[in-house]
Amino acid sequence: MKTLLSIGHGYSARALAARLEGFRIIGTTRSEEKADALHAAGVEPLIWPGTDLAPAISEATHILTSVSPGDAGDPVLNTHADALRAATPEWVGYLSTTGVYGDRDGGWVDEGSELKPATRRGKARVTAELGWQALGLPLHIFRIAGIYGPGRGPFVKVRAGTARRIIKPNQVFSRIHVEDIAQVLAASIARPNPGAIYNLCDDDPAPPQDVIAHAAELLGLPLPPAIPIEEADMSPMARSFYAESKRVSNDRIKHELGVHLEYPTYREGLAALLEAEQ
Repeated sequence: MKTLLSIGHGYSARALAARLEGFRIIGTTRSEEKADALHAAGVEPLIWPGTDLAPAISEATHILTSVSPGDAGDPVLNTHADALRAATPEWVGYLSTTGVYGDRDGGWVDEGSELKPATRRGKARVTAELGWQALGLPLHIFRIAGIYGPGRGPFVKVRAGTARRIIKPNQVFSRIHVEDIAQVLAASIARPNPGAIYNLCDDDPAPPQDVIAHAAELLGLPLPPAIPIEEADMSPMARSFYAESKRVSNDRIKHELGVHLEYPTYREGLAALLEAEQ
């Protein structure tokens, strides 16, 4: 039986697991409570950190890591690089971010673009990508744009009246629905291409204020206030996202993996989320 070891079995990995047929799935999580939830969903849970992953790594035919690097580096590489080097999986996936491209002042990037991260998080991702590439595994890197989907969308804030339209000229973000992430990962598993790098995003890089406005329109609620970024009260994390503006090309997932996005723009994605809520 094919076995997927999902290290950091979170939002995107759970969406992938729901699509895989005939797989035994081992998923790591940090708490007993979340382990119980994984078990109920048919996933074999492992508490990690706290458990040696080497046995699971050795028996996995497929490995997916969704773990973010920290100031000390990638925690998976820090603790299990030797076990990974000794492993013989058919497919390995690393979930990275389009933040590795840095700021392009609204310009386009593709998988061949120079990596110019401007944030500490982006620089840590570049280092982690290089670390995973150095292991000699059949690695596939997925650089993911802003993720939204069930439970992760603008509707809660719009309904609560706390949503704001932060205005910064020429600011655009790429984004992707979690089900399209799962679709791309499943397509890559079906058609492995070791060494490949894929951008995961939809067809419509858009100003963030447009997405908030459309959500309000779908709900039939007043347009949230527009606030110039200079006047916005934002956390350092939120403000760091506005430090980068770029349009991300997704041509490779279409041409190489034959992917047809279920939600090619945020309009289809938000409409589907609202329909599911109702």
